[in-house]
Parts: sequence; structure tokens; C-alpha cells
Amino acid sequence: MSKAADRLLSGKAWDDFCEVIRRAGHSIDRWKVNPDPLERAEWYRFMTRLMRNGVERFIENREAYRPRLRDASWRSSINVQSPDQDHLLCEFNGVRDLKITGNRGGAPYFVIAVWSAAQPASPGAEDWAEKGFDGLKEFDPATLRTTGFLPSQQIAFKDNGDFEVILSENPQPGNWVKLEKDSVGALVRVVYLDRKKEAPPVMRIARVDGERPRAVTPEDIADGLALSAQEVMGYANLVWSWWNENLSHRPNQVRYSQTTYLSNGGVADRHFAFGVWEKGPDEALAITFTPPECEHWIFQLCNIWQENLDNYEEDQGRITKFSATYEKDGSVRVVIAEENPGIGGNWIDSYGHVRGVMGLRLILTTKPPPITLHRLPLEKLKVAGWRGLNPADAIKSGEITA
Repeated sequence: MSKAADRLLSGKAWDDFCEVIRRAGHSIDRWKVNPDPLERAEWYRFMTRLMRNGVERFIENREAYRPRLRDASWRSSINVQSPDQDHLLCEFNGVRDLKITGNRGGAPYFVIAVWSAAQPASPGAEDWAEKGFDGLKEFDPATLRTTGFLPSQQIAFKDNGDFEVILSENPQPGNWVKLEKDSVGALVRVVYLDRKKEAPPVMRIARVDGERPRAVTPEDIADGLALSAQEVMGYANLVWSWWNENLSHRPNQVRYSQTTYLSNGGVADRHFAFGVWEKGPDEALAITFTPPECEHWIFQLCNIWQENLDNYEEDQGRITKFSATYEKDGSVRVVIAEENPGIGGNWIDSYGHVRGVMGLRLILTTKPPPITLHRLPLEKLKVAGWRGLNPADAIKSGEITA
């Protein structure tokens, strides 16, 4: 019997799973800021969402003999995740030759990517809780490196929208995505302009060799438990490091950084500006930028855990290329405040939050725009309107870095 199987059957794998989760939850005390009651409530909910995401991803959807593409779990919005995208995931679990088939439906754009991560061959064979965050150096399912991708513009479709893409280490004719020796999974990002009007694509993934499904093994569950728990630990560390070591050093500013974006499975078909927003409950943030030509853009607010604010289900918390109100010169004005000041532009409800992460994502563009931000009392903005923005108080950002 393997060590991983023995640990599962003896209960040790389960004990370690529970202890990793417990330690990850208590890591809120590492933060340099003191989370307020709303942020603390959202943190523990964030932990449960990560647990759900990890279990669905690594136990339910990591069957080597039955691969499938499954959307991310409901209301799970890791790493400033766009509500206007579906994220179809598949864990390979050692499979090296796969085929995606389907029909593009009404989706205007999607991209198929494969990624690698620091991951031992048998993660369920050892304990990880005692290693804490140091264990992420050798085992981190949350820090993903994209090794190859294929955008829909480069896929040859049939007249009816059907397509086929091969994922393998060896080159294949037609639509092909290269797998590396350490590729562990695939992610399909489907971008919608208007979900109500666009039929989602239909995609299936299967082993090329047609191997029959088999029953689950103790090793499968031991590995899945370790991966699920370590993903929670990894994302707890990721949001901590992004805030404490990076974004919070530049309040109310954004920076386009491919290094930051690609550090968690991003694909190089877009520019993504990340930043921290902060204001008092009686203040407003007024933001102006001029979007360039692009396939799609979205500006969104998140809490400090990088989750979409709860009001995104009411079409709040973000604006997009297709929902924004534009100025005559093509620019976009955004007001972030607890209530609509009634001065035009685009209002985003801060929904009881006084700070968080913000992001501007632009797909298929070469000229990401600079951003100008003003922080001022909400009452002043109500009375004076846009004329109340003093140019001398403007915070300008949007530089492009590696």
C-alpha cells in the first residue's frame, strides 16, 4: 500500500486537511491592517469559498480517467475575477494527451490556456500543516504559471461553429496547445459582452486514448485533500502578499504589471491594472480614463480579499465597455461612493466598504490608458459636481511595468 493510501485510510490525511484549513483561517492575524467587522466577516466567508472551490476542483474534478471542464464554483471570485467571464477548469492528474471539442455558441471571445504549479508527485503522502506558509515553496496550487494558450481568433472553426483543439506535448496539425512536462491543468476563459444575448459555448474534454473510467482510490482522495487544503493556504498567502507587499504601497493608484497578473495563471492577451482604493464612508472617489480600442474592458471594485463586492449580482460593483456611460470626448467618469451623487457619469456603490482592491482589465489592446483619481467629500461632489475636482489634488497613475 502506498504512503498516501495509508495516510488516507488511517485518517492522517483528513487530520492534516483540517489543520491546514484551520491555520489558513487564522492567518488573518498576519495582516498589517486591522480588518474591520465587515472585512472579517468576508474573510471567513472567503475561507469557505476557497474550501468549496478546492474540493470541487481537486476532488470532484481531478479524475484522470474522466476529465471534464467545469465552471468555477458559484460566487467564488478569486483574484479580481471578472463577472463577465466563465472560467472552465480541468485538472489533468497526469494525463498528457487530451482533446477539447465543442461549438463556440454566441461567445465573441474565449482563450484556452494550460498552466503549471509547484506540486509534488504525491501530495497526499505527507503532512503540510506544520510547514505552514513555508510549505508553499514546494507545494502551491494557487500560484499558477501559464505555459501556453490559444485564443479563439486563432482557432479554425467549421461554418457551424464546431471546433476541436488538441492538448499534448508533441506538435499536432490544426488547433493545438502545447503541454509542458509540468502542466497540471487547463483553464478556458469565456468573455461575454452581454450574457443575456449570447449563448455560451459548449465544450467537452476527453482523453485521446479513450481509457475507461475507474473507481476512486485512496491515493486519489489523499492527494485531493492535500491539494484542496493547500489551495486555501496558497490563496490566503496570495491576497496577503499582493496587499501588504505590493498594492497597499500605492493607495488610490493602479499599475499595469504583467508580472503581477501572470503570477496567477493570467494570459498575455490583455493588460490588467491592479490597485488599492480607499476612502472614508462620507467620501467619494472620482476616476477618469479614456478606454482605447479593445475587444473588451471592465473596471471593477473588490474587497481586500480580491472578491467582487456582493452587489455585483445586481449589476453593480463594476462597469464595462458595453455598460458604461461615456462622455462626449470618449472618456469614462466613475464615482465610487455609498450613494449616487447624481452628477452623471457612472456610479459604483462601495457597499459599506472603505477600502479594497480595484482592477481595470483590457482584452486585446496595446495601449492601456492612464487613470486620474480624486478623493473628496461626497457632499462636495454632490454640490459642485465635476467642477469640484481640483486638478492640483489629482492622483495620476497607470504606468506600465514588467
